[in-house]
Amino acid sequence: MRTADFHYHLPPGLIAQHPPAQRGASRLLVLHRGDGRTEHRQFPDLPEYLRPGDALVLNDSKVIPARLRGRKRGSGGDLEALLIEENAPNDWWVLLRPGKHVRPSTEIQFHNRTGQSTAITATVEAKNEEGHCRLRFTGVANIIDALAGIGEVPLPPYIERPAHFDQAEDLDRYQTVFAQPPGSVAAPTAGLHFTPAMLDAVRRRGVNTGFVTLHVGLGTFAPVKADRVKDHVMHEERFDLPAATVGLIAATRARGGRIIAVGTTTLRVLESVAREHGELRAGPGRTRIFIHPPSGFRVVDALLTNFHLPESTLLMLVSAFAVPGETRGRELTLRTYAEAIREGYRFFSYGDAMLLL
Repeated sequence: MRTADFHYHLPPGLIAQHPPAQRGASRLLVLHRGDGRTEHRQFPDLPEYLRPGDALVLNDSKVIPARLRGRKRGSGGDLEALLIEENAPNDWWVLLRPGKHVRPSTEIQFHNRTGQSTAITATVEAKNEEGHCRLRFTGVANIIDALAGIGEVPLPPYIERPAHFDQAEDLDRYQTVFAQPPGSVAAPTAGLHFTPAMLDAVRRRGVNTGFVTLHVGLGTFAPVKADRVKDHVMHEERFDLPAATVGLIAATRARGGRIIAVGTTTLRVLESVAREHGELRAGPGRTRIFIHPPSGFRVVDALLTNFHLPESTLLMLVSAFAVPGETRGRELTLRTYAEAIREGYRFFSYGDAMLLL
């Protein structure tokens, strides 16, 4: 299959620039995979599609304010740094923009959110084949502790914000209500729809909830540059699968319940572990799993997700899940997306939700 096979046209006005006025006040498109039937509902209707004995599994990774702004010492050129992965305290791989002409030994002085210079600096120590830079931070005991003062919410580029904008809304809403361990540079967006009241409603219905942690990095959102889907290589991402969640899934299976993954990141953790070991095993790990048609699935029975970018790995994953083990899930998914566009659904991170049953 070719990357271009997953293209669709999205009117720019359907890209959600802000979350709904109230968390959870989103629409829900339900796709019944068996017959291709769709329903147009509201997100608070979700518990109606869950059965007592099912298990809902969510990604509890916490988004960090990972976007930093500064200037190169000497030339004075403006730079933007997106923290990608921590090697050790004050030692990070980052994506620099513009970074093409940045060389090792380049020094950067960072600004706070109002554009004023701070005592925090960094030196470029290396550059890898992917163009990412390794920075050594100075002027602070641990850059993680300074992010609350100088970091910005790492919103994706299709969400437009002015420089030095008031981040109050995004700090609250680009984060799930159940976020725990910090480490993501993008939100696990399917989880953004949930409120504490919704989680309570799910549990009252007899549905158990469990968590995984996948720190969302570039692997989830990097564009597919290869012409052929199979030639794309995913970036590596860190995850942790708790023993409690492994036990929950085993118990759910034993009583005939379904495993509902909240988000593609949750699905990728469960399917990655199952593919590697032939079963679910608790513990930390790293994954480069790339799911696309005609992939099969070993763990997940239903998927709650948002609407994804054209030609993205996430759209390919949804297409695989729409009809497991076959390639015709692409047509079903694109047909459903076309219906969502006609119906005016809001797309991408702050957009509406889709449930594949």
